[in-house]
Amino acid sequence: MRVDFDPQTMGRDAFYRLLTAVVVPRPIAWVSTVSADGVDNLAPHSFFTISCVEPPIVQFTSVGRKDSLRNVEATGEFVVNLAPEALFEQINATATDFPAEQGEFEAVGIEPEPSLVVKPPRVAASPVALECRLHSTVCLGDSTIVLGRVVHAVVDEEALVDGHPEITRLRPLSRLGKNEWGTTGELREIARVPYANWRER
Repeated sequence: MRVDFDPQTMGRDAFYRLLTAVVVPRPIAWVSTVSADGVDNLAPHSFFTISCVEPPIVQFTSVGRKDSLRNVEATGEFVVNLAPEALFEQINATATDFPAEQGEFEAVGIEPEPSLVVKPPRVAASPVALECRLHSTVCLGDSTIVLGRVVHAVVDEEALVDGHPEITRLRPLSRLGKNEWGTTGELREIARVPYANWRER
């Protein structure tokens, strides 16, 4: 037996809680930006994915008009930092609704490092950073999709095995429902089967 949920009758917040409980796990874009006034901002966004391979484009969604969105619109640049398990409490702390004039790097005690191509700083302790320039935005209801072209990427040497990022060394966090977060946990590996080999299975 299944239970029906109608977004038209439930209302925004109740259906939002349902969606975030069932669309799981969600990778986290720990987005660093700089305001037009030069304030360094850092915030986690769990509506995040890859949008295009060539050119390389990633996207995150700002639910409402948050500082990350305003800063990207003003400057055209941002950095997606990987959210690792080791920084769990700091990542959560940067979700606090600090006033726009107060930077999260300083407020939470997170060490920044200069980016190579864009102005927003990277998180020094994050194993991966994708430096992005704004490609476009798409407004959908109360949210805005931010698409950024990746113009530079860095990966911590210790997270690489044979030159490729290794998931057991990256240890990314993910968001689940309510106040729940996910870790990498058990890994399973299986190769795709080409159609030419399908009959041989």
